[in-house]
Amino acid sequence: MCGIAGWFDLSGERPPQTRLVEAMTGAIAHRGPDGDGFHFAPGVGLGHRRLAIIDLNTGAQPMYNASRTVCIVFNGEIYNYRELRSELEARGRRFVTSSDTEVVIQSWEEWRENCLSRLRGMFALALYDQNSGTLFLARDRLGEKPLYYAETPDGSLIFGSELKALLVHPALRRDIDPCAVEEYFALGYIAEPRTIYRTVKRLAAGSCLLAQHGHALAAPNTYWDPTPKPVHARAAELADTLFEKLGAATKAQLVADVPVGAFLSGGVDSSGTTALMAKASTDPIHCFTIGFEDPRFDETRYARMVAERYGAHHEIGIATADDLESVHLLAGIFDEPFGDSSALPTYLLARLAARRVKVALSGDGGDELFAGYRRYGFHVREEAVRRILPASARALLFGFPARVYPQLDWAPRAFRARHTLEELGADTADGYFMNVSVIEDRDRFALYAKPMRDRLGGYRASDVIRSWMTRAPTRDALTIAQYVDVKTWLPSDILTKVDRTAMASSLEVRVPMLDHDFVDWALGLPESVKLSGGEGKAIFKRALERLLPKEVLYRPKQGFSVPLADWFRGSFGRAFETVLGGSANSELAEFVDLGVVKNLLAQHRSGTRDHSRTLWLVWMFERFLTETHARLPEPLPESTNQESAPRDLSLTG
Repeated sequence: MCGIAGWFDLSGERPPQTRLVEAMTGAIAHRGPDGDGFHFAPGVGLGHRRLAIIDLNTGAQPMYNASRTVCIVFNGEIYNYRELRSELEARGRRFVTSSDTEVVIQSWEEWRENCLSRLRGMFALALYDQNSGTLFLARDRLGEKPLYYAETPDGSLIFGSELKALLVHPALRRDIDPCAVEEYFALGYIAEPRTIYRTVKRLAAGSCLLAQHGHALAAPNTYWDPTPKPVHARAAELADTLFEKLGAATKAQLVADVPVGAFLSGGVDSSGTTALMAKASTDPIHCFTIGFEDPRFDETRYARMVAERYGAHHEIGIATADDLESVHLLAGIFDEPFGDSSALPTYLLARLAARRVKVALSGDGGDELFAGYRRYGFHVREEAVRRILPASARALLFGFPARVYPQLDWAPRAFRARHTLEELGADTADGYFMNVSVIEDRDRFALYAKPMRDRLGGYRASDVIRSWMTRAPTRDALTIAQYVDVKTWLPSDILTKVDRTAMASSLEVRVPMLDHDFVDWALGLPESVKLSGGEGKAIFKRALERLLPKEVLYRPKQGFSVPLADWFRGSFGRAFETVLGGSANSELAEFVDLGVVKNLLAQHRSGTRDHSRTLWLVWMFERFLTETHARLPEPLPESTNQESAPRDLSLTG
């Protein structure tokens, strides 16, 4: 795992901006503490930070082809690189290293952009081909590895693994995008390709970008999209196939020349991944767990059960409300507002694991692929009603009752009929948006300050959901919802959270369930084997019965969440009150009404309402404004000319 950064001249081939690229690369040093490297030539500068995982002796970057006309900086792992290498050798190619990076270079030379269809893994890469004056940027299919880019006023293209690498550029405009703010407060994250800044984009999952000297920057090209194909077989056969496919993906992702461990929350997904890893390993594995003092949120009992079953070396940490230092670190880790409160225990988990291993496997993806979220069941049932009743009838039957039914945000979903009635009265896209949104429309727009409402215009974050629903490659209600989550929630929330928190501790995280062939297969499974009796993951749990106790598999879903409501009635509430007291004249007041926020905090601390998720979103937005946005770039350093940093001034030289 590594970090990459770079500069490319779109206008021509000006001298490379060496100090800029060095500073950009230095900003992401945590992603690669094992060394750095640079390539500079007219019109291009590439930087790399290395976390050595494979080919420890000869895998340094930048890496070149034999004629030194192609140069690459690469972040990630290609799990099928040995098979690809054999195929390329059969076509007459010769290799000088044992690294997967060289396989990517030679795949480019053999197949150009089409090489991406052959790569199985997680990656973000920047490849410069001198012969065509082309910079090629690409990102893996599911979005495990990040890549940001921006055009600057002087005709340059800059890019990096994290937003902080781009923020080094003194000419980069930092205009906050109000549409991104709306997405953040609605969804809890900013949906790619958007970022908090108008001028910066994320290269979307499964996309690539070609840039050439002297040419305007073209739009990114999508090279992969999920293509679920209906799977027809008996449930027992499907469970066997699932077990075999996921076992093979897990085994393939154990390739490393350094220790590998596992994240073990005690939930079904992480327990299954840990069990499959133990099954494929010859030595006892290491696994890591974060628990809580509150038994309602603590799953360490189940994690211990799995670890003991497989004789794993098991380490447990405890997250507490007193760890305000870690809360304040989150803004600097993400560089933009990020509202998933599970980022806090995930960061603590990564920090715990990084003391023992350099690589950890994660069970992420199971809920999206096998309908584990409760919202999928709600959506399927609501869609059944929409198919029967036309919009006019639904508006009449559900519209008025929704307006008069009391708002019971504090109650379990089964008693919050108002939300269900509103969803039934809406169309498919708006109904699902209501299902996934953190703050509903009326409360969100009441929260916004007038300047924010004025700047926002008519944009609503529901447009994100609607746009992906129209592109879904299926008409099946459940699969459409899963597809939307795979394109939004998964890359922009789950995988962003895991990548940033892990890399802040220089830890690589791999996600076996996101092998793209496995994703296509899982999305093609019939609804009947995913949802059973209103519960998700039916086929997944059945497949894992041979590895895990039923007490782990069939208990109520908890999720990796924190006791946010209680913490905001204690130390979090006190800390946030102090923040609000010092922010009366700050930029925060341009976006949210501080009077409304203070009232929400008072209601929450009194115990009459639960506003913890809204309060967390505002707090993280304030931390972004204070810790990231308000900090101007430092003056660019003098060129370091470090011995460890190779600097070819021409690719052929």
